[in-house]
Amino acid sequence: MSKIYRVGVIGDTGRGNYGHGVDTAIASMPQTNVVAVADPHDQGRDEAQKRTGAAQAYANYRDMLQKEQLDIVAICPRWIDQHHDMILACAHAGCHIYMEKPFCRNLVESDEAIRELEMRHLKLGIAHISQYSPVLATMLKLIENDEIGEVLEVRGRGKEDRRGGGEDLWVLGSHVFGLMRSFADGNAVSCTAIAKQEGHLVTKADVKEGAEGIGPLAADHVEARYEFDSGVTGHFASRKDMGGNPSRFAVQVFGSKGVMELASGYMVPGHILKDSSWSPGRTGKQWQPVTSAGIDQPEPITKRSYHDGHVAAIEDLIACIENDDRQPKCSQYDALAITEMIAAVFESHRQGGPVGLPLDLRENPLTKLS
Repeated sequence: MSKIYRVGVIGDTGRGNYGHGVDTAIASMPQTNVVAVADPHDQGRDEAQKRTGAAQAYANYRDMLQKEQLDIVAICPRWIDQHHDMILACAHAGCHIYMEKPFCRNLVESDEAIRELEMRHLKLGIAHISQYSPVLATMLKLIENDEIGEVLEVRGRGKEDRRGGGEDLWVLGSHVFGLMRSFADGNAVSCTAIAKQEGHLVTKADVKEGAEGIGPLAADHVEARYEFDSGVTGHFASRKDMGGNPSRFAVQVFGSKGVMELASGYMVPGHILKDSSWSPGRTGKQWQPVTSAGIDQPEPITKRSYHDGHVAAIEDLIACIENDDRQPKCSQYDALAITEMIAAVFESHRQGGPVGLPLDLRENPLTKLS
């Protein structure tokens, strides 16, 4: 029989809760047995214990890690301020990790988290569920088969709601950058960006404590341009209260022969326009849907929810634990690269020009504004 993994769940009711249902997803799987949950809030802890069927519940996750012999820990809170400490505590306990995004608040925390995981040969999968979607895999195969020619540039925007700008960059831009890196087939090596607040360039006076534990944050409008080592150019932008309905929260891939688009999410259908002008109005060519089965094909996969995305990601993590030769599709290294792209926006703004990646500055650049 396959191994049944002993799982601990970390939540924090009122401070990121249990993410987008990470606790119920990992509890639903035949490969896992949630033996304990941890949450400092009594009611939230009791409810999580009932949802997951855990035998034990703890107010302090460190007590859970010390007393339970766990194989995998689910770090569920969406809020980012505790992620670094939680990752380190799990690593010291010898546990693999599945966690909500974003990764860590800055590159200092990210670097330390990765060092601790590497020292113990531990794997981490992060819940950028788009990375695990079979639709993305199919679209990457279409690019490989030259359906849109050579990829020239990739564009993405956040949701551009009340969080537009810096918060959108952190909370939702991380999904966009995960997709952007997949389509660009490489790492960002430079960034040129500006950050604005109410029409003026962000200064030290504009920096405030961000929501959801982000830390020092500013900007209601960000614009960024990236160069990837594959030769592809990337663009990201977000402006507060500029989101449409439907949202532009998606990634568009522009090739020499056509365009692709994929919104963030698990099993969200993509679209392709086989038109080198990128303009159906000029040629009469139409957008075609893309499913996991290909262009204009019905979707054969029935499990398509956010929950199913978590399950696919956790299955991938377990496969990597059992086969040490590879990393999860969105690993700690991918999470670091995404965090680097976010931090680079503010560092380029601070420097007033392009910056190379990896960044020399590992602290939050907004703390260094003069």
